[in-house]
Amino acid sequence: MSATLKRTIRQTLTIARRDFIATVFTPIFLLFLFAPVIMGSFGAIGGLGAASVADGSSNKSRIVAIVPPDQSRAMVEADKRLRAAYRNEDQQPPGLKTIDPATDPAAQAQAQFTSKAYDASAVIYGPLTTPTILYGPRGSRAADYLALLAGDALAREALGGALPRVEATRTQVSRDTPSTSGQHQSAFFAVFGIFFLTLFLSGQVVGTMAEERNNKVIEVLAAAVPLESVFLGKLIGMFGVAMLFVGFWGAVIAQIGSFLPPEAAPALAELVPAVGLPMFAVLFGVYFTMAYLLLGSVFLGIGAQASTMREIQMLSLPITILQVAMFALSTAAASRPGSWIATVAELIPLSSPFAMAGHAANSPALWPHVAAIAWQLMWVAIFITVGARLFRRGVLQSGSARPKRRRAKAN
Repeated sequence: MSATLKRTIRQTLTIARRDFIATVFTPIFLLFLFAPVIMGSFGAIGGLGAASVADGSSNKSRIVAIVPPDQSRAMVEADKRLRAAYRNEDQQPPGLKTIDPATDPAAQAQAQFTSKAYDASAVIYGPLTTPTILYGPRGSRAADYLALLAGDALAREALGGALPRVEATRTQVSRDTPSTSGQHQSAFFAVFGIFFLTLFLSGQVVGTMAEERNNKVIEVLAAAVPLESVFLGKLIGMFGVAMLFVGFWGAVIAQIGSFLPPEAAPALAELVPAVGLPMFAVLFGVYFTMAYLLLGSVFLGIGAQASTMREIQMLSLPITILQVAMFALSTAAASRPGSWIATVAELIPLSSPFAMAGHAANSPALWPHVAAIAWQLMWVAIFITVGARLFRRGVLQSGSARPKRRRAKAN
């Protein structure tokens, strides 16, 4: 290793250590570290409010059957049998209410939608062989359910009041190979996980250069250290902050995972990536690193051109929109492995880490990842170099020296 390279590495790590310590050893970092708790608290409060409203409306919702007493008993029995097939109470149809028919069943059915005692979602009346079902704006599924109840009640009448019971032997089996749907779900969660982490963490890189431009520290650093080393050092330092954040919350989530209900185990068992869980975990970490370095280098280069927080906010919006576009492209690629969309997403530098994480879940081949990582590293170097040159020429006004031929013409 040459002396110049050693000096460059030492300077880069010095800048990285300086930024890491300046960021972590501050009270503001605690707010940043516990930001998910704050955001989760607001989300939980809003969710509880929405859930209470939804529960209140669902408790008053009803499906109504206007049928004679003999058919009423058959429909109640059919409702008990069919409702047992719904494991989740939130997916069950509204509760059944039976009413004896009056002289005008059509008017009686129409009047159910103006009742103050309950909210009618769907109403059935008339002979069960050719019934009429009325339903509200969100009662289409309830109307279908009432049609099933009518058919079940007719079958019960035809069989003398009882349906045959089926005593089935149920045996759960496990798959020896990952399912296609499980791979696609793993790909989506990988893409979303990297997108969420980079969106949440890489944005803090924008303000690092603007702050030091205002207090003139960047001029001192630029005089002592090459700008490329300053940019890379800042990027590595902020990545260290991001890894501290991920490590902390990763440990917390790992403990929370032990409290998951047993019903969640079969669903998680389906999420088996094609490359295997150990290799997938390694590739997820690598692609998160590459996504952070790529987006962070873009943030750093663009943020270096800003001098105020207003300019930083205006510059951050287009980058965030670009991130969301890359996420959408990578999500489409994850659901269509091997398609032209997947190829495009894997080649575009800013979407390549997301798309290749999805590729790891869908394909067992490892050689594409070696090429993709080299491709992404090259673009990190390009973004850092371009950002440093733009900052040198646009902000420091110290462009590179002109070639000898141009200087001779100027003389």
